[in-house]
Amino acid sequence: MKRTERLVALSEMLRRSGSRGCSAERLAGEFGVSVRTVKRDLDALENSGAPIWSRPGPGGGYGLASGGTLPPVALSPSQAVALLAAVSAASDAPYADLAAAGVRKILDVLDPRTRARADELASRVWVNAPPASSRAVRSALEEAMADQRVVRIRYTAKDGAVTTRDVEPILFASTSGRWFLVGWCRLRNGIRWFTVSSIERASVTAMACTGHTVEEVGEPPANARPVHGG
Repeated sequence: MKRTERLVALSEMLRRSGSRGCSAERLAGEFGVSVRTVKRDLDALENSGAPIWSRPGPGGGYGLASGGTLPPVALSPSQAVALLAAVSAASDAPYADLAAAGVRKILDVLDPRTRARADELASRVWVNAPPASSRAVRSALEEAMADQRVVRIRYTAKDGAVTTRDVEPILFASTSGRWFLVGWCRLRNGIRWFTVSSIERASVTAMACTGHTVEEVGEPPANARPVHGG
């Protein structure tokens, strides 16, 4: 798990712990890191503005002040289930794990009656989601896209040829039921579409992208749109 993802998950765990809080040892065990690393992460969260509290001594720990939680959310049961269905059906999408965590936050602050009705309705919606690609690969691609850094990938083409390439990520695209990383391939010196499921390994480098834009990819199909497109 990348540090940025761990910070989000850490904040979520503190929020769920409520007034009880969590010890640094428990947090370290949950995320498979050292207590020292957890304390650095807690400092980073606090410096970013998260209302972290700490309680010393036996039985002490860390928590998130009530001001750091979401207020009650006014969703209908159908709207809540729509969110659940969307993230469940797109488990292979970029940032899917973070989307699922966001939906859980929203569900947790629904009023009890709405939550109960949403849970009952959700049992009537079945999803046969496509198998997700490697979590490690997707994490690297997501980080490279967000930070606009070059990602080094080991890629298997349709003809079976395996190459290692440095790619400047431009966008993620979904078409024909598959997700693609679209980017500037430094090996081929041009824009290429890489099937995410065909990327065997990926690692984020320290190299910054050189500024290739979405417009260079061309016009999207008539039935395609950015996810913020309303």
